[in-house]
Amino acid sequence: MNHTTIEVFFDYACPYCYRAHPYLLELLPGYPGLDVVWSPCESHPRPDRYGPHSDLMIMGMFFAQDNEIDLLQYHDAMYRATHRDHVDVEDAGALAAYASGIVDAPLFKDAVQSGAYAGRLDAANDRAYGQSDVWVVPAYRMNGHRLDPVEDVGITKKQLARFIQSAL
Repeated sequence: MNHTTIEVFFDYACPYCYRAHPYLLELLPGYPGLDVVWSPCESHPRPDRYGPHSDLMIMGMFFAQDNEIDLLQYHDAMYRATHRDHVDVEDAGALAAYASGIVDAPLFKDAVQSGAYAGRLDAANDRAYGQSDVWVVPAYRMNGHRLDPVEDVGITKKQLARFIQSAL
């Protein structure tokens, strides 16, 4: 199989992204030449209010990338923080403490609190909504094909599997 890339647009605070994330992880071993580009975006950027804001978690993902932290571990931690353990993900200190097993908590807190990654967050949101025609997450793009979820429903593992197979 030739190497190809699937781009995944997601938001840690989105319950449909949380549900779909393991689907992709389960399917990936069947496609050894499939590379994943993780493209976070805020479903409801500030100042909108609809559940917790994910901006600190997304900036934390950029910190994790820059510090060569395992992104799958990071994704798992952020999804658990939001959906299972109900951490105050809008508090940099609480988020850093929660992620302390995989990141240097003081450096992480400083990075997300300082806004050092705010420009990358803005660029990620623009990439999703301005350039890639994402309207709701999780959304997938591959080889000119797209899979968008049904709003307030998400996607199924079967839909994702069919998408990957047809887009290869």
